[in-house]
Amino acid sequence: MLQIPFWKRIAILLTVGFGLLLAMPNAFYSRVEQHNDALASVEKTGVTTPEDEAAIAGWPGFLPSRLVALGLDLRGGAHLLGQVHVEDVYRARMTSLWPEVRDALAAERDTVGAVRRVTSPEDQLIVEIGNPAGMTRAVEIARRFVTPVATLSGVGQNDLNVAGSGNRLTIRITDAEKSAMADRTVQQTLEIVRRRVDEVGTREPTIMRQGSDRVLIQVPGIGSAEELKALIGTTARLTFNPVVGRVADENANPGSGNSLVPSVDEPGVFYVLEDRPVVTGEELVDARPSFDQNGAPSVDFRFNAQGAQKFGIYTAANVGQPFAIVLDDQVISAPVIRQAITGGSGQISGSMNIEESTQLAVLLRAGALPAEMTFLEERTIGPELGQDSIDAGKLSTIIATVVVVAYMIASYGLFGVFASVAVLTNVLMILGIMSVMGATLTLPGIAGIVLTVGTAVDANVIIYERIREELRKGANVVRAVDTGFREAMSAIIDANLTSFIAAMVMFFLGSGPVKGFAVTFTIGLVTSVFTAIYFTRLMIVFWIEWRKPKELVL
Repeated sequence: MLQIPFWKRIAILLTVGFGLLLAMPNAFYSRVEQHNDALASVEKTGVTTPEDEAAIAGWPGFLPSRLVALGLDLRGGAHLLGQVHVEDVYRARMTSLWPEVRDALAAERDTVGAVRRVTSPEDQLIVEIGNPAGMTRAVEIARRFVTPVATLSGVGQNDLNVAGSGNRLTIRITDAEKSAMADRTVQQTLEIVRRRVDEVGTREPTIMRQGSDRVLIQVPGIGSAEELKALIGTTARLTFNPVVGRVADENANPGSGNSLVPSVDEPGVFYVLEDRPVVTGEELVDARPSFDQNGAPSVDFRFNAQGAQKFGIYTAANVGQPFAIVLDDQVISAPVIRQAITGGSGQISGSMNIEESTQLAVLLRAGALPAEMTFLEERTIGPELGQDSIDAGKLSTIIATVVVVAYMIASYGLFGVFASVAVLTNVLMILGIMSVMGATLTLPGIAGIVLTVGTAVDANVIIYERIREELRKGANVVRAVDTGFREAMSAIIDANLTSFIAAMVMFFLGSGPVKGFAVTFTIGLVTSVFTAIYFTRLMIVFWIEWRKPKELVL
């Protein structure tokens, strides 16, 4: 009969209450968002400003604070399409290979003669040797640096092709290795961009590969495309180089194996640095904004075990000598080594404010972009357009809800009211679940919610029509309601299961707007079954136990 155990009643009410509690922060979106941003800022910088304290106090800490993330079309933000210059990686590979090849050839100078690098394409290293008769030996030496391509598509192929003609030794990157390098470069760019964008507190960015060498970046809530470009476009190449000397002439000859690098804090001063760094930013494991002994903003950094060992050995052997901290081909600091630094940590200080030190820490933690990226397309969606989309979405949802509620009440009376309460609860539970999941709400997502509102009452219609059939057969109220819910169960499950399968296909095979629609529609299917079968039934049971009706007009 129509009986619901006490424990099940409590479970249904707690589930509904918990869903509504999770959705509640979205009713105070701006206040909760400022609260969350302030907490994130304090955790990241370790500094609490009066504005942060006010924002944190604006929302009780014991209440849920997860929000439905708004997509680019609802919140506004920046859209960029970048092209990765993989040729830079080819050039870097040949540049890093040259010192090793040079030293290996120089070790057999008696056979190959003097060696000199000549101008060559990005994917090639061309070396002239002084003794053409030693070319065979030079090719043998160069082939020591050849390794197999580390991809499935490149099985059986090498990464380099070595050939000699006359007095010129040519080392060329093979096509298989180019393909592998291009793929690695784009994947690394995606990861670094994702870390940079996520770490500055933006919400639900879309960062994905397009084609062979392009990256699509969409970030809701950021001020402009220029602001996003400033963050992504910064290379943040960090190295620690030995200092050979200082000059005031930018055209001075630094000598073989050295480079002339300008100073940030000393205009007109250039440092002569050894090309080979002691350690690089790739060996950095952490960087955090901090303050130096004078209270000025700085960045504390820490190396991994390998970097700490190399840094400790170098500083121990060069006490009293300067070394340069080079960021993006500029010397930001050139301190004198006072003692061996064996702990693997240090500090970068200079003329920077708190925001700049925080930004630098983010860039250093994320690492350097492996190659330059040119932005082919950039677009800023203003918050006004996003607000217009939100207003339009709200209006469509309200109209759909009002029409559905009016139809249900007109068709089923009091039971229509129960169904309408279940529909409204369903929508709020969708928002609550999306908040916990961190799902992004877009315009197609709003369409999914509107569709859920329209289809959520399907289960109630099936149940109510089945109850009507039982009433026509002469069954009493309790038996008719019990039979209606029990007999309609299989039809409701089957109908929603087929829709669920279709939604899953859209989610896994679709992208962008299609996936946004699938997310809200899938969640709506689950919550609508729960509210129709369990919550609506509980409300009807409460009504029957309270009023004890002898007959039912439906």
